Amino acid sequence: MTPGVAMLTSIADGLLCCLLGKAPNVVGPLEPVESSDGYSFVEVKPGRVLRVKHVAPSRPPGTEEEPRKTGAVHCKRRIAVYRNGQMVIENLAEAVQPDVPQNGAEAQAAAEAEVSDANPAAGTPTAGGGPALKRRRQKPKKVVHIDCTKYIGSCKGTHRDVVLFFIHGVGGSSDIWKEQVDFFTKLGYEVVAPDLAGHGASSAPQIAAAYTFYALAEDLRNLFKRYAKKRNILIGHSYGVSFCTFLAHEYPDLVHKVIMVNGGGPTALEPSLCSIFNMPPCLLRCLSPCLAWSFLKAGFARQGAKEKQLLKEGNAFNVSSFVLRAMMSGQYWPEGDEVYHAELTVPVLLVHGMHDKFVPVEEDQRMAEILLLAFLKVIDEGSHMVMLECPETVNTLLHEFLLWEPEPLPSEEGPPVGKK
Repeated sequence: MTPGVAMLTSIADGLLCCLLGKAPNVVGPLEPVESSDGYSFVEVKPGRVLRVKHVAPSRPPGTEEEPRKTGAVHCKRRIAVYRNGQMVIENLAEAVQPDVPQNGAEAQAAAEAEVSDANPAAGTPTAGGGPALKRRRQKPKKVVHIDCTKYIGSCKGTHRDVVLFFIHGVGGSSDIWKEQVDFFTKLGYEVVAPDLAGHGASSAPQIAAAYTFYALAEDLRNLFKRYAKKRNILIGHSYGVSFCTFLAHEYPDLVHKVIMVNGGGPTALEPSLCSIFNMPPCLLRCLSPCLAWSFLKAGFARQGAKEKQLLKEGNAFNVSSFVLRAMMSGQYWPEGDEVYHAELTVPVLLVHGMHDKFVPVEEDQRMAEILLLAFLKVIDEGSHMVMLECPETVNTLLHEFLLWEPEPLPSEEGPPVGKK
């Protein structure tokens, strides 16, 4: 869960009314309205307006670099799913994952071993005189084959075909990425950081259906299609990681690299029936301030001077109880299971704050095992809000990953940020 800021619909509508000089309920798509501080108000669909931090640095002629086509990686794997729920992944291109334990054959043998009732007449008698059980190889109910070549190159701020997308999680806003946005814009990168619906200065519809995973994913799809260039980097935090995975799966040729910050394991989303957010709205509304403060404090490993200042500023976890409840109960995405994640062929950097009270490190470790080309980095001093606690460390890791490109033989050397 990500702490952040939320403003009510009336504020966003008022801003639009002032900026556009027309009533906020005008039918039809609106053109993006940009302000001097880099924020835009983008109508992703009629009546649904998101605030977007968009910085596209101006580059003098002659300062742009043309990316070179390097780092060819052959992505080839076989994913088999059996009726007992067992999933077996075979990486057939050895150069892609040299550090993965070679246990595919053992897992496959275990999955294929199914005990069934044998024909008593055909069975071999056991010591007790009864028929023996007969083993037969179980066929997988689903098999996915991946066979493609990816060209993974260095992404520099001087490359005009690169865009960084920052996506926050529940309760947050684009403000949680301030340190990262400032860092990368100074290096010349184009940056896009939206506020999800009901968060920050985006509009907040008073209908629960506006905050389901699919509704939010469609918003981000529209923003992605609006700002995407040839090579796009997706950076997500907590719940925002699910949207990065969705976009990477939908646009494999446009998403160049993905960075997941405290995102958890490769499991399908399903709201918990016993969640505290499923209590009656009136009770949740009463507890909302206490919950907000508790979650905000839990997002930090410690409450030092820096963390206390962040708490005092109140720039995080200030969404309404209605939006909070709708966001949590709307986390339904059955397609996003382990197979869905295993199908991704994009390089992924996993960043985990060791003291995260929401996401155990084992979940990110499992994610690293499932993904085809993933690298996990644990920050000992950080927790769930690691990008705010340790901005210098996070910025360095992200930048190194953006600049990383595999050698002609990827098995010889991995990225400098660490191995799985």
